[in-house]
Amino acid sequence: MSSDEEITKLFRIRRTVMQMLNDRGYLVGDFEINETRAGFLAKFGDNIKRENLDIKKSKRNDSNDHIYVFFPEEAKVGVKTLKTYINRMKNDEVNRAIFVAQQSLTPFAKTCISEFSSSYHLEVFQDAELLVNISQHVLVPVHQVLTPEEKKTLLERYTLKETQLPRIQITDPIARYYGLKRGQVVKIIRPSETAGRYVTYRYVV
Repeated sequence: MSSDEEITKLFRIRRTVMQMLNDRGYLVGDFEINETRAGFLAKFGDNIKRENLDIKKSKRNDSNDHIYVFFPEEAKVGVKTLKTYINRMKNDEVNRAIFVAQQSLTPFAKTCISEFSSSYHLEVFQDAELLVNISQHVLVPVHQVLTPEEKKTLLERYTLKETQLPRIQITDPIARYYGLKRGQVVKIIRPSETAGRYVTYRYVV
């Protein structure tokens, strides 16, 4: 039996993940985003295996573009587990995944992720980072990732080079939430008392 505390924790984490996938443009149903704790319990039972929480989604505008979200069972994920997941991705022809780990990965597992980075886009979040959806915090402005076409239009309009834009680090919590890649540009919309809204852009480095 999973404790009440553990059930609540996993429910909150999975809800944040669904919201995050939705914000990244993946096809997520309202019923998944708005799932209640009771609904979560009815679906997964009161003896929850983390691996049953795994998710596979496709992009709203491209049904062939998939992402996996894995919830490894072991507390500290090592190379063996990582390679098992990567083989699964390889067999399913999915090149992007998020690992929701209970603790930080072993040093060897981190190295393993770097080694596979040319073929697979692998992200790691710890449980504690997903208990709350940081994008919904009252002080976090709206972030919108520009498409390559929108980025090109922006740079041409202001006759800028992308490197002249203000920067956002790829390790920034918001950049990680949206799964941003180096070279992308994000539009940030803040409320403004005088102008109604204030728009800035950040270049991901």
